[in-house]
Amino acid sequence: MSDLLERLRTGLPAEALITDPDVTASYAHDMASFCEAGTPAVVVLPRTVEQVQHVMRTATELRVPVVPQGARTGLSGAANASDGCIVLSLVRMDRILEISPVDRIAVVEPGVINAVLSRAVNEHGLYYPPDPSSWETCTIGGNIGTASGGLCCVKYGVTAEYVLGLDVVLADGRLLTTGRRTAKGVAGYDLTRLFVGSEGSLGIVVKAVLALKPQPPQQLVLAAEFPSAAAACDAVCRIMERGHTPSLLELMDRTTVRAVNQLASMGLPDTTEALLLCAFDTPDPAADLTAVGALCTAAGATEVVPADNPAESELLLQARRMSLTALEAVKSATMIDDVCVPRSRLGEMLAGTAAIAERYDLTIGVCSHAGDGNTHPVVCFDHTDPEESRRARESFDAIMALGLELGGTITGEHGVGVLKKEWLARELGETGIELQRGIKAAFDPLGLLNPGKLF
Repeated sequence: MSDLLERLRTGLPAEALITDPDVTASYAHDMASFCEAGTPAVVVLPRTVEQVQHVMRTATELRVPVVPQGARTGLSGAANASDGCIVLSLVRMDRILEISPVDRIAVVEPGVINAVLSRAVNEHGLYYPPDPSSWETCTIGGNIGTASGGLCCVKYGVTAEYVLGLDVVLADGRLLTTGRRTAKGVAGYDLTRLFVGSEGSLGIVVKAVLALKPQPPQQLVLAAEFPSAAAACDAVCRIMERGHTPSLLELMDRTTVRAVNQLASMGLPDTTEALLLCAFDTPDPAADLTAVGALCTAAGATEVVPADNPAESELLLQARRMSLTALEAVKSATMIDDVCVPRSRLGEMLAGTAAIAERYDLTIGVCSHAGDGNTHPVVCFDHTDPEESRRARESFDAIMALGLELGGTITGEHGVGVLKKEWLARELGETGIELQRGIKAAFDPLGLLNPGKLF
């Protein structure tokens, strides 16, 4: 420990090192439940690429594991510390280095907050679409590490589609530049995409070139109430089958709707079994909402309410934005799943989740990026009750098994981390895991980067 600190101090300012155990303990984990976390030896908060390189060279020389972190808003344990590790927090590398309206790119450091970047590019008439629910606090580096999504993914896609190039400090301290600044480019293997979603297990992202889009018109939102989740899922299929391109298509099940009503008195009818929210940011969103409203009615909607202006739209979205907060108020703890299925199987996913909730005698609410088939079943439980905690964990696994049975994936946007390691092996299979381990070994032969994550 003393040797590690001495070596780190030779290339870092004193304020970049945290050794107080009461403080380092606060860096030990992200927001995931049921994920083990170790005790870090030290927390390092670099401001420059050279400082990150110094940390990695030191770690390699002394064979000390390194756990990269952003804002620790993740939900899979991917940022959890291991015993005796260096926690490398990148939140102080928070500069927006460039915004180019001509090239439609932004160049940023990893600690830039998603919302800060979004507002900055808006001033240039540009738009950075990925918008995780934690966008006011999560960092671009963390978004890249877990390949984050958000509400607008149904139209605009996830983080991976906006990362053009990266500067990455490798395990031995070398600096690698991947990708491009150009609109097109196919030179060599796509190492950029390889780093996106790698959860800090292959290298430390220290700079990112991000693609931007022209800022779209303000969206208008429609809310539709349904007498069953199956009817709401049928509406989703009709909307996508007819070729519509909503900027948002979100679904809340009965449990979530009632939790929101209880928390905030939103006035949603108790008879609502599912609430579907659909938005368009097209040149004529009102016409698109009219067409979608007719499809919802045909699918069995009991009430269809289109907004007339952006202010009304924001009011309609409030219920969705407070879904997680409302479900967290149901019990003392939650486990948030992240299973993505083909849109055509969304109804089966919700019906199966409801059956799992009944089987394990638990409250499980589902809010879903329905246009992507990405569901977020939220298991509510009393963490002080060992028996209920056990059932919660078993129900979580049952939900993931259901997703795979329906042709889906164990994670659409939250990542694997610690929480879903065994399930990644089930999804990828023996050959897939063998190849993934080979890639890891090529970039990190000593296994120092974020050990114990993914597999």
